[in-house]
Amino acid sequence: MLNQVQHDTIFHVKYIPLLLVLRKKMIILILFLSFLLGAIPNAYLIAKIFYGIDIRNYGSGNPGATNVWRITGKIPAAITFLFDVLKGFIPVFISKKIFPEPSLTYPMLAGFCAVAGHIWTPFLKFKGGKGVATGCGVFLGLSPLSAIFSLIVFLVVLLITKYVALGSITAAISLPIFLYFFNEPVIPKYVSIILAIIVVLRHKSNIKKIITKT
Repeated sequence: MLNQVQHDTIFHVKYIPLLLVLRKKMIILILFLSFLLGAIPNAYLIAKIFYGIDIRNYGSGNPGATNVWRITGKIPAAITFLFDVLKGFIPVFISKKIFPEPSLTYPMLAGFCAVAGHIWTPFLKFKGGKGVATGCGVFLGLSPLSAIFSLIVFLVVLLITKYVALGSITAAISLPIFLYFFNEPVIPKYVSIILAIIVVLRHKSNIKKIITKT
C-alpha cells in the first residue's frame, strides 16, 4: 500500500498540471465573458427599443447615459447608467468569488475587459461609450470607498460647472489618488491610471468644447 507521502506525490504529479490548465481556461473564459457583457450597448438598445431611434444619430452621437439623458430624459438615462454600472460590477464580483486573492489581479482584469467591451463594443462597429459608468461599477466592486469618493468628486464638479464631461474626467483622475489613500493593491492602482488616461482621451472633443465654451 502507498503511504501518505507517496499518495500526495502521485496526486501532485498527476492532477496539479491539469488543475493549472483548467484554471487558465477559466481565466480566459471569464475575461472573454466580461468583455461580452461590457459590450452590450445599453444606451443604444434602450433608445432603439423604447423610442425607436438610433441614439448615435442624435445629440453628441455617443451611445452613453449622458446622451440618453439629453435626448430621451432622466429615467431612461438613469436605467442606462445603472445597467452600465452593473456591466462593470458583475464581472468583478464573480471574479472575486472565484479568485479570492488579495492582489485582486483577476477581478481587475475582468473589470478592465468589461470597460474595454463598453468602449470598443463589436456590436456597434467598435464605437461604444466612454467607459465612465462601467468603470465606476468596476471599482465599486474592487474598492467601494474609492469609487464612492470619486463619485462625490463627480457630483461636486458637475454641480459647480454644469459639465458632465468635466465631472467624469475629474472623477477618473481622482480615483487613483483615493485608491492610494485607502492602500488598495498595486494592480488596481496602475489600471485606474490607465483607465483615467483612456477616459480623458475619450473626452477630447468635450474638452475642446469646454475650452472654447461651445
